[in-house]
Amino acid sequence: MSDTVAAKFITFEGGEGVGKTTQIKRLSAYLVGIGQAVLETREPGGSAGAEEIRKLLVEGAPDRWDAETESLLHFAARRDHLVKTIVPALEAGNWVLCDRFADSTIAYQGYGHGVSRRGLDQLYDLVSQGLSPDLTFILDLAVDAGLTRASRRARAGVAVQEDRYERMDVVFHQRLRAGFREIAAGEPQRCVVLDGGRDEDTIFAKIQSIIEERFLS
Repeated sequence: MSDTVAAKFITFEGGEGVGKTTQIKRLSAYLVGIGQAVLETREPGGSAGAEEIRKLLVEGAPDRWDAETESLLHFAARRDHLVKTIVPALEAGNWVLCDRFADSTIAYQGYGHGVSRRGLDQLYDLVSQGLSPDLTFILDLAVDAGLTRASRRARAGVAVQEDRYERMDVVFHQRLRAGFREIAAGEPQRCVVLDGGRDEDTIFAKIQSIIEERFLS
């Protein structure tokens, strides 16, 4: 296929070490290979201002912020990311592949830290300009397996300082895993849960199949 199709906003979600970044890069390469323009981005971050806020969120002690302050920082970063990066890219006809978006805030700050869903939804309405992902892939993986992968990545020198969330206790990670599952159950048309324990090729084959079925057929 070589005809450009309407730009889509695709997000990838899940706990620590589930393999989101790997699958984003594979999907990006596939889409570029069939003639689509693609922007890869991430949260927190994805714009100059949001990357500055990212440092406040992913570095330092796990108890650096209380839950509400942490939530506000995420939404401040998200607003800058949307205005400076995501919306302009979509308007220019680029597919946007984003490593984490609002579902992560609901899972981490809501299910993980106990911030009210109503409050988080109100903040999202304030910053989102009415934009929601066209499709969300949630990679689901046992907590111990995901944290082991993340720890291995840190030992290899990848994002070694960005481990604030990884150092939170196992119970927190269990809550956010359950949260992602509940989010998916509540929005089955948008969210697709993938088994993050499968091999990389099998996971991507499923992603490619869904993309082709929904947007490229």
